[in-house]
Amino acid sequence: MGLFETEVLTQPENLSAVMDLCGQWIHTVHQRKAIREIILDLDSSVSETYGEQEGSAYNGHFGCTCYHPLFCFNQFGDLERVLLRNGNVASAEDWRSVLEPVVDRYRPLDIRRFFRGDAAFARPGVYEYLEEERFLYAVRLPANAVLYREVEPLLTRPVGRPSNKPVVWYHDFRYQAGSWDKPRGVVAKIEHHKGPGAPGLREKLIKIGAKVVTHARYVIFQMAEVAVPKRLFRAILERIGRLRLPQAVPG
Repeated sequence: MGLFETEVLTQPENLSAVMDLCGQWIHTVHQRKAIREIILDLDSSVSETYGEQEGSAYNGHFGCTCYHPLFCFNQFGDLERVLLRNGNVASAEDWRSVLEPVVDRYRPLDIRRFFRGDAAFARPGVYEYLEEERFLYAVRLPANAVLYREVEPLLTRPVGRPSNKPVVWYHDFRYQAGSWDKPRGVVAKIEHHKGPGAPGLREKLIKIGAKVVTHARYVIFQMAEVAVPKRLFRAILERIGRLRLPQAVPG
């Protein structure tokens, strides 16, 4: 690629057009196959860098020098929009520039609208925007003393012999943080597991989002390369294979 082509691609209007490509393809698909609802998922990720790339910086959360892109996916695993950001920005930085164009595209459709996000997007501005756009949303709240007091009666382990399966309780209530303009609904999930502590590293390790593509003779798990390196994923599959019961030898 020549210098002129590189300079053309870095122009703001051209960068914006590239960012909109995913949305245009999805819009074309939805024109052929209508949908009844849309679920948008906003999340950041890490893209490690190994040189002096402009905008790369050390990120303490990921423990590496990287870019910190922001992604918006739908419930089908399709990428709606993405923004490449400097490595040291906060997880929710520039969320409007990613979410608003996607919401604008779905506004004319008569469909149900949902949004989900992690604790990085627990901001009054996010809530107010989603409510104005008639989105139902689920955003994880950072824990605090007020929330703990609300669920305190449910934190005691059930009496009697512990179950092998986790005991799961739900509790919903109204809550208003100091920075909120009104109370909002909160749903708490409390899990009690057999033995001390939460689920072990084995369960946490393989709880990673992926898109499953099924073919006639094989199944493909599509996931971010940075989530689980190939060597580690291969080792996990090998260990799972060892858990199979040996076949009985005929007498």
